[in-house]
Amino acid sequence: MVRVHTLNVEPPVANASCAWASDYSQLRELYESRDTGAVTTRTATLNGFQESERHTVVFMSNSASTLNSYGYSPHPLRSYAEWVKALLTMPTPAVQTPSKPIIISITSSTPKELRDMIAIIQALRSELEALGVKPTLVAIELNTSCPNIEDTPPPSYHFPLLLPFLEELADAYFANPSLTIGLKLPPYLYATCFHDAINAIASFSRPSAGDFVATINPFAFIACTNTLGSSLLYSDQVKSAIDADATFALPTPLGGLGGEAIHAIALGNVYHFSKLISQHSDYATRNIRIFGVGGVTSVAAAERMYKAGASVVECATLLGEKGIVGFSMFQIVKHYI
Repeated sequence: MVRVHTLNVEPPVANASCAWASDYSQLRELYESRDTGAVTTRTATLNGFQESERHTVVFMSNSASTLNSYGYSPHPLRSYAEWVKALLTMPTPAVQTPSKPIIISITSSTPKELRDMIAIIQALRSELEALGVKPTLVAIELNTSCPNIEDTPPPSYHFPLLLPFLEELADAYFANPSLTIGLKLPPYLYATCFHDAINAIASFSRPSAGDFVATINPFAFIACTNTLGSSLLYSDQVKSAIDADATFALPTPLGGLGGEAIHAIALGNVYHFSKLISQHSDYATRNIRIFGVGGVTSVAAAERMYKAGASVVECATLLGEKGIVGFSMFQIVKHYI
């Protein structure tokens, strides 16, 4: 079992926020699986993201990789709050006593809107507590890194832009330290990016009450990495082209690359962050967990993630290609935690 602040993740495997975790039926299937230790929703906005036929995904023909042009979920945050409440309060034959944590992935274009979204999730947690359900089963992931939003580059490539959003999350945590918060980060390619990210996160640490050594930090985990933006595939490179007569695989035509094609980059990100976290001078920063995402499509890939420093692995391409049954392979994974 992996402890991530208030979350117990067992097994240390979850789905990443993705299109295959969009609606209630998909979330229910993930929640009822014995092979997932936590469930992550697709990234929600306050009022829902307007999707069109341009928002889609293709699977590469020569590897377990994807290219997608998706934005965020078309379902508003309040829908996810209702679904999460149902998952945690309505036992089924497969789940008699719901105890698996659920990570609600969210994003926003303004700090004020993010504050409103946090309030919705905190209200959900209060409702659950009133019903006798542990509110600590619900966590927040701020997606800072979707590469497919036109004219809106991922703010986590320039942390000063992200700080006002992190301040909103930090305020929520210090008002209620039972809240577990994580950040979904993009693929970083330069050493300075890793240092900037960790230094920004560490700047939110405060002394722990009554303890002159320990500190506390609002951010319990980082999920790395998101897809690699500005990627291009041609129609003859994918299994089933959206338009057989089109030159490019996607109508956009650029998109976010995921799966095996970014596994080495994802491993490097996990490894680099793991080293910085373990060597950091701040106590709370040293306790931040890493969720390894990117090309976890096999037992060997999962084991590599654990060895690189991930406490939990997350899958998206595997879920899209194999369905929920794909997670069963990880029962034999050796954990390096």
